[in-house]
Formats: sequence, C-alpha cells, structure tokens
Amino acid sequence: MNVLVTGGSRGIGAAVVKKFAENGHNIAFVYCSNGDAARSVSENFGAVAIKADLSSVSEAERAYCEAEKALGEIDVLVNCAGVALIAQICDTDNGALSNILNTDLASAYVLCREASRTMVRRKNGVMINVGSVWGRVGASCETAYSAAKAGLRGLTMALAKELAPSGVRVNCVEPGVIATDMNALLGRETLDAICEDIPLGRLGTADETAELIYFLASDKACYITGQTIGIDGGFGL
Repeated sequence: MNVLVTGGSRGIGAAVVKKFAENGHNIAFVYCSNGDAARSVSENFGAVAIKADLSSVSEAERAYCEAEKALGEIDVLVNCAGVALIAQICDTDNGALSNILNTDLASAYVLCREASRTMVRRKNGVMINVGSVWGRVGASCETAYSAAKAGLRGLTMALAKELAPSGVRVNCVEPGVIATDMNALLGRETLDAICEDIPLGRLGTADETAELIYFLASDKACYITGQTIGIDGGFGL
C-alpha cells in the first residue's frame, strides 16, 4: 500500500510511519519544521519526507501532490498533524486560533478531499483522522484545540456516509494522554496527577495508537467505517 501520514516526524505520527514501514508498505510523511527528526524517520524507515506548513491550504495541497509523485496514488491517508495551545479563550488571539483550526482540522479536510478524487475512482481507499479525547469531552483552557478535534469527528462521520458507496472507509481515532514530546512539556507532576484520573493508571504509548490505526487501515477492518474509536485507558469515561 501507498500511505501518506501527516505529522510523521515525531510522536504518534512517527510511530504510524514505523508500523506501516515494518509491514512493507510505501510511506510518505509530512513534517513542518523539525528537519533532524524528519531525516531520522526517513532514514530509519525508508520513508519520503515532505516539508509543508499544514496551516496553509495551498501547502496541504502541495504536500499531497508531492506524495503522489513520490509513491503513486495514495491507498491510505492518516491525518495525524496537530498543534495545541493551553490558554483561556479570552487570551487566544486570532492568529493562534487560525493556526490551530487550519492545522488540526482544515488540513485534514483538504487532504481527505484530495485523496477522495482517486479513491472514489478506484472504489477503494482508507482515511483515518487522529482526533483527541478532548474532542469528545472538551478541555478547559484548550477550547480551540478541543473545537478542532471535535470537528474531526464530524468530518469523519459525514465523509464516511458520502464515500461508503464508493468503497472508501473513513474512521477517527481519539487518543487520550499519550507519552509524547508534546505532553512531556506538561511536567512530571502534572502527568502523575493525570494518571490518577486514568482508569488504567498510566499514559498510553504512541506505538499502541499506531497499532489501532494500522488495524483500521487493514482488511481486517473492512466493515468498519464512520466510527470514532477512543484509545485513552478509559480517561474519557
């Protein structure tokens, strides 16, 4: 399969690249600024690295075009790119709001649109959007992020209905608090407190999330579409 992963230079995205590569698939991934990390992922897993700022619609379109040039028509699209902001709504300026909504939601919409053109024609394909538990339950002081991730739920359900007659499946994965560089910024004390609220008593891992994404992309999940599946240790209950 030809697979395109956004946000593939670190965290969950890098774990997804690793999982598909280890199973013999052709991978391209999009990254924004961390060239060293992207180079490492590319060299370790034989993946094509594409630099693009997904807060720009035109950049998202360009990234998809480059992926097709490198791999051929895309069979699986994984929208994993995301940025977050911890701030009260009254302190969230228009620039920060646009950056989050465009990167986390609009880029996924644009890439799904681009992928749909060939997937519908071929009557085959899989799209997986990576949301967040905050898209379901909301997070205080993360209103923009929560809104964007909630939007991925709506996009997934609507697109699944639209594309199912063409044999294209669309699903959403909602991780909880995962042990990534982004969440490490919260600090050990905060993460320990969060673990106390997680029924399974620990953070999730990027590899565990990648396993779920890989399953949803496989033929084993051929009758699953339009679903939002949490992988949060029970945190969202």
